[in-house]
Amino acid sequence: MRILAGTCALAAFALSGLSAVADPADDTLVVNGEIQMITHTDKAPDYIDGLSEQYSGWHFREADTRVMQADDFDNPGMLGVEAATEVWNAVDGSEGKACASCHEAPESMAGVRTQMPSFNEAKGEMYTMEMYINECRAERMGAEAWDWDSSDMVNMTALISSVSRGMPMNVAVDGPAQSYWEKGKEMYYTRYGQLELACSNCHEDNYGNFIRADHLSQGQINGFPVYRLKDAKLSSIHNRFKGCIRDTRGETFKPGSPELIALELYVASRGNGLSVEGPSVRN
Repeated sequence: MRILAGTCALAAFALSGLSAVADPADDTLVVNGEIQMITHTDKAPDYIDGLSEQYSGWHFREADTRVMQADDFDNPGMLGVEAATEVWNAVDGSEGKACASCHEAPESMAGVRTQMPSFNEAKGEMYTMEMYINECRAERMGAEAWDWDSSDMVNMTALISSVSRGMPMNVAVDGPAQSYWEKGKEMYYTRYGQLELACSNCHEDNYGNFIRADHLSQGQINGFPVYRLKDAKLSSIHNRFKGCIRDTRGETFKPGSPELIALELYVASRGNGLSVEGPSVRN
């Protein structure tokens, strides 16, 4: 009974701050004065039942954080992009190749981020950007695969995302992707942990509310990888998923697991039509 009472108290405490409401900021994002971002739409995709409109997480951050993302000189996530640009041109592995050997400049990857994750026909499974990067490293460069949350991997995903900024997300939800999408949707509405919270409880039912000091967003992932000011580093999508499930006091999933890949596809589809922002800046 004491355990049950403690669990109920934790859940009540977690949700106690939800009475405070603050609308998403009425603002527009233009990066470097030239890249116009779609951060709000009046209509969510037809296959998303729980949203009538879409908001990027950028609208739920403080003014100084929003300004930081609008200029690459102020965006700390661009340091990761610069580091990855050097790696892009560096030969690695037994085949004597660099990323640039096949793909030339990073700008050749424009549009890739908009479709991630996508179904890899050759492998017969859903692939995230991290998986495509490691496929290139292992099978084409003869180099060691990177760990999912290593600085090299997160920096490279930031570089590839950066050349798609301003382009709308457009992940497939039908065809071979449908079964993964359905699994991700099921996860999104499943309650986890001692607090028995689902993704939807915060990011669909209560976005715009405050949970303690955090202004809840819709949980859109078009801005990943994200430079989180509280962590002072870039974070991957799966790292954030893992952290959210951990915060429910539940047993989380490993980055790169089938569960988080399916969840990534579903959550990405909720943001179809919003611009790629990565690397974005969040609290």
